[in-house]
Amino acid sequence: QVQLVESGGGLVQAGGSLRLSCAASGRTDSSYSLAWFRQTPGKEREFVAVITWSGGIKRYVDSVKGRFTISRDNVKNTVFLQMNSLKPEDTAVYYCAVAARYRDFYSYDQRDYNLWGQGTQVTVSS
Repeated sequence: QVQLVESGGGLVQAGGSLRLSCAASGRTDSSYSLAWFRQTPGKEREFVAVITWSGGIKRYVDSVKGRFTISRDNVKNTVFLQMNSLKPEDTAVYYCAVAARYRDFYSYDQRDYNLWGQGTQVTVSS
């Protein structure tokens, strides 16, 4: 069983940057995709970004394209989300999640992910 631990959240001014990390511990599968979702109080959880095992496929929600970059280090079993040009509407709890189905699988639907981290708070002030 793999467990995920997010870190790197915090408070930043609009236009600033943060880098989120999600480290996998325990036994890991040889291939799986990793995604970031975010959620604010009273709102449904929203897809942010996903990366496949090789890193060759990356997808983002339109609102973060050009500002956020997802990457992974398969040796350290860690996924990153580099967030630049942050906006107040980016404020949320950010969660990482794992989907292990096949090599190039990815999804925008949270129901396709079977393992989640505890979340890390990102707050962007205006």
